[in-house]
Amino acid sequence: MYSRLQYVSQGSTLNEQQENIKRALDAGCEWIQLRFKYSERQELIKLGEGTKIICASYAATLIVNDDVEVAKQIDSDGLHLGLQDMPVALARDILGRNKIIGGTANTLGDVMTRIQEGCDYIGLGPFRFTSTKEKLSPVLGIEGYQQIAYELSKQKQKVIPVYAIGGIVPDDVAALVSVGIYGVAVSGAITNHSNKKEQIHRFNSLLYEKINHR
Repeated sequence: MYSRLQYVSQGSTLNEQQENIKRALDAGCEWIQLRFKYSERQELIKLGEGTKIICASYAATLIVNDDVEVAKQIDSDGLHLGLQDMPVALARDILGRNKIIGGTANTLGDVMTRIQEGCDYIGLGPFRFTSTKEKLSPVLGIEGYQQIAYELSKQKQKVIPVYAIGGIVPDDVAALVSVGIYGVAVSGAITNHSNKKEQIHRFNSLLYEKINHR
């Protein structure tokens, strides 16, 4: 079963990325999505290789954002593809059938496409405005997730894990789970928190408790 909480790595330098990832893992995070935009290729490879080692020591899942060649080189657990990235089928050909392939979605049409492509999970958002990502797509809000879930149920689409992403804090979890969201992908809510262990515990407690009692 996939972890219901993903930490999307944050930091403008290699050292910041390494420190934030280490702190998230120390605090109990079990899934790292490695996102280091605008870095040099060798920096990303170095970060990926180091993160692979530390994730293995924590038995945590490591997913590389966007870069299939880096994912292959460091032998990560998988790859997350943006809407403008390569097709899922091509990524599977490169990485192998045993790797996790996730994909971004912003609309109902995107979700249906991702399901048809054979994604293992979907990152659907943004939930609200976030400064983490440039060129932000239209904000969904809880109503957007609810409408997409309703339309998918009407069309009897295959169910795969959907993660909400975009400015999410623990107080959002109950509403998101109530409309069928599997988990959440967060960045700033963990990076910027003074007590990361407490924050991650709160996210996990809410995610697993709400789902177990849904």
